[in-house]
Amino acid sequence: MPHQDEREAFRRHGAEGVLLLGGGAAILLQLADPRVARGVARHSGFRERPLDRLLGTLDYVYAIGFGDDEIAEAAVRTVNARHAPVRGPASAESPEYNAFDADAQRWVASTLLAVALELHERLWGPLDAAAGDAIVRSYGALGHRLQSAPAGWPESRAEFDAWWDERVALLEVGADARSVARSLLSGASALPYGTAAFLPPVRLITAALLPPDVREAYGFRWTPRVEHVANGWLDAIATVWPFLPRMIRHAPMHASLRRARRRSRYAELEHEDDDDPATTAPERGARQHRSAYRRRVEP
Repeated sequence: MPHQDEREAFRRHGAEGVLLLGGGAAILLQLADPRVARGVARHSGFRERPLDRLLGTLDYVYAIGFGDDEIAEAAVRTVNARHAPVRGPASAESPEYNAFDADAQRWVASTLLAVALELHERLWGPLDAAAGDAIVRSYGALGHRLQSAPAGWPESRAEFDAWWDERVALLEVGADARSVARSLLSGASALPYGTAAFLPPVRLITAALLPPDVREAYGFRWTPRVEHVANGWLDAIATVWPFLPRMIRHAPMHASLRRARRRSRYAELEHEDDDDPATTAPERGARQHRSAYRRRVEP
């Protein structure tokens, strides 16, 4: 398949905002790697601001998949800056962790891919082999635009599925992972007013998208009745989603790219101010305050 065709296959898949329903499952899978869980638990404001981290991850994915070179490079710089302090030695209970670990970054990218494929096929049916292979190869950029080299990323859907099954069998859901999961999926999280009303279906869909052993390790109550309700939600979404206007279906992507462009413009203006001797101290202070506010959106 030509490169341009592959890019189009990925964009048709990745532009659909409904894939965000898989965000919770992807995060829980990431945390099932003890290195990731320890880094998030010790260096992230996830418990206090769960939506900020989700928004940052979303912005990175859209910047790499849909942004121009300037937006993608800015997203990479932002992630690298956030990751710089995320490292720590091994302890008796936990392994060494480092956010620049290429294998850990490959794992994070693979969770996004696995959940997106699962959700895509639950909503729209099986992908044909060519489209599946193109999507697999495209998701590799999420890791290797950082420190995870392209070498070793699967070239086909079949290769990815085989690798994924082996990797999932090695996962360990520890105390750090369960603690962050409770913050993400409980009404006690620091969520905007009214958001908690959506948590019950989000929990159901999250559980439905997890491998059975991982779901059990996180303590989800999974009975035939619960599974039936979860499948009912997914069936209802699959029925309604295709009839929504494209501007709604693609709204999260467009909103994310608009945020990226605004950040790029702010960065240019601030760089100009740094070189301008006429900039007053209050103006610099206001600029620093705006920068600190924007940095709350974590990748």
